[in-house]
Amino acid sequence: MKKIFLSMICLMLGGIAFAQNATFPQNITLKALDGSTVQSSAIQNDGKPIIVNFWATWCKPCNRELNTIKEVYEEWQEETGVKLVAISIDDARSASRVKPHVDGNGWEYEVYLDQNQDLKRAMNVVNPPHTFVLNGKGEIVWQHASYVEGDEEELIAVVRKVAAESQK
Repeated sequence: MKKIFLSMICLMLGGIAFAQNATFPQNITLKALDGSTVQSSAIQNDGKPIIVNFWATWCKPCNRELNTIKEVYEEWQEETGVKLVAISIDDARSASRVKPHVDGNGWEYEVYLDQNQDLKRAMNVVNPPHTFVLNGKGEIVWQHASYVEGDEEELIAVVRKVAAESQK
């Protein structure tokens, strides 16, 4: 019985490892803040790490996280070359608030709208904030749901590791 239980645990952990190395979805249509459409395949960073953050205007932890990162984002970019892409999951009723919200907070991230929540579903995001780190190949190497103060330290540690590995 112990062997069966241990085998099941190993299989489950193996599945988690596989899910972490899944590739970022490529054929999902998003909307840019200027109203144009963009394919998710356009989310690239010349082989450098990408942070993909799912958020919403009404989500207080999302706003705290993105505002906290805003304070150090320029330093992170200089150090690692990372790009942050913020994916709003605001629906049609609140989508008109996204651009003023982004501008009002002074976020200089790439921001896209996932109004139909197609990318959210493809990435198995349940609730925002949900943050992913992609390596230079577009593989998901880390993810984290929710936000509490200090989570950004773990995030930058992962980004530094991914950036260092991409230089090898």
